[in-house]
Amino acid sequence: MQVKKLQDLDVAGKRVFIRADLNVPQDEAGNITEDTRIRASIPSIQYCLDKGAAVMVTSHLGRPTEGTVGPDDTLAPIAVRLGQLLGKPVKLVSDWVDGGVEVEPGQIVLLENCRCNKGEKKDDETLSKKMAALCDIYVNDAFGTAHRAQATTHGIARFAPVACAGMLMGAEIDALSKALHAPARPLVAIVGGAKVSTKLTILKTLADKVDQLIVGGGIANTFLLAAGHNIGESLAEPEMVKEAKEVMDIMAARGADVPLPTDVVVADEVSALARANRVAIDDVADHDRILDFGPKSAAKLADIIAHAGTIVWNGPVGVFEYNQFAGGTKMMASAIAHSEAFSIAGGGDTLAAIAKFDIAGDVGYISTGGGAFLEFLEGKTLPAIEALEARFND
Repeated sequence: MQVKKLQDLDVAGKRVFIRADLNVPQDEAGNITEDTRIRASIPSIQYCLDKGAAVMVTSHLGRPTEGTVGPDDTLAPIAVRLGQLLGKPVKLVSDWVDGGVEVEPGQIVLLENCRCNKGEKKDDETLSKKMAALCDIYVNDAFGTAHRAQATTHGIARFAPVACAGMLMGAEIDALSKALHAPARPLVAIVGGAKVSTKLTILKTLADKVDQLIVGGGIANTFLLAAGHNIGESLAEPEMVKEAKEVMDIMAARGADVPLPTDVVVADEVSALARANRVAIDDVADHDRILDFGPKSAAKLADIIAHAGTIVWNGPVGVFEYNQFAGGTKMMASAIAHSEAFSIAGGGDTLAAIAKFDIAGDVGYISTGGGAFLEFLEGKTLPAIEALEARFND
């Protein structure tokens, strides 16, 4: 994927419009409870300020009604936190679409919640052109919204004088391309989660590319059903057994495989007080629930990971939120952390596991995009990246 990169452009004295992803969680009083996304946006903003650009930043926040800015929709708390991180005040500008945004070189303003503008979600062309007229350079640094064709993620990129990827977006593109388009082999993918149905496209796409496909959680239970095992009362989708078999057949035809657990951790309920029992896969009782990989299976996965050249990780293999069912995911996370392979991880549960087992510094790249990361894995074209690619030779 060829896109212009912010750091390759001369931004001095230019009006730069940055579409960031500052959609952070807040408590009922509006206080920011976790600011990772704001921190991730700082490098591109700081680069532009240091080079003497006049910087305008906008983002969505929550799910506002277009045309109004309610008390839960305003970026005011974001402006305060952004100012703290940058060490300078950040003015919040309302009603900015029709122009008149005053910002001098070396200064920054935050433009109010872009999803409050009528036409944003529908990628309205008139709105896109108005926003494009505000700047000399458009920077998309919001990978988390790259799968959405909206005015600030797609339309403006078509009409701005110059359109490029910010540092965060550029790093995402480079990491995902390295993992899926030019991977060091063996390429190992780990896909966990509750349902095969929600990740069927990903599984089929990866089955055509990877050397080994590790499945976990409820997805693994459905694959175990497809392989003829009794899974008791475990979470699974019997109606997706045919599709699971298709994925295994695709892998087998390529000389690859889906390594299923030979031992598991079971309980009769999912709770912090549940008693965990380790059993062989053929000893699962009718009322058991499979909630994690057993130690032998986890060790086998660790060995696969140890010999990988590239690792793509999306989802835990067990109910890791409870310590008695966290062993499989913990061993897998440790194997990834100690592996010399290039690893890329993404998805909410994956990030939570990375945080729980404290391996963030040992993962090659952690994707900030949930839906965008999954759609990239599915092989879909992401509209925001496609729009930047179209402007590469301008």
